[in-house]
Amino acid sequence: MLLLLLAGCSTQKAIVTRDDGPAIDGNNLSIDRILVMSAAKDALGTPYRWGGTTPSGYDCSGLVQMAYGKIGISLPRTSNEQFHALDEIDVARPGDLLFFGSGSHATHVGIYMGDRRMIHAPGNGRTVSVSSLDVRYWRKHYLGAAAPAN
Repeated sequence: MLLLLLAGCSTQKAIVTRDDGPAIDGNNLSIDRILVMSAAKDALGTPYRWGGTTPSGYDCSGLVQMAYGKIGISLPRTSNEQFHALDEIDVARPGDLLFFGSGSHATHVGIYMGDRRMIHAPGNGRTVSVSSLDVRYWRKHYLGAAAPAN
């Protein structure tokens, strides 16, 4: 009983997404969202580089800056600055940002691509890649989502 009571007090957020059916149909996503996701896909395989903001290497927030820059949206430099500058949304749609970290400090950001997957720059020795949101690490460290594009 005590375990159930403690579980009910958990503050861990669930990663809530909406992309089944019409939500992933290109006719129901804005051109801005489609362009952001296309720019992120074009970066797949690019090496991770701490502080990287160019095709020679991206960090997570640099990848997000580049993708949103393609549609004329300027975002702050770091994942934590992005997290605090943008209004949080309850449900992520393709093209939205997903933030991860601890407490109220974001240490990572990715772009939601639909089908419970995100594109992100995961860290040293790795490349821009696609990850499942159902990985325990992401579920445990999820802080929230934001929608810079319409």
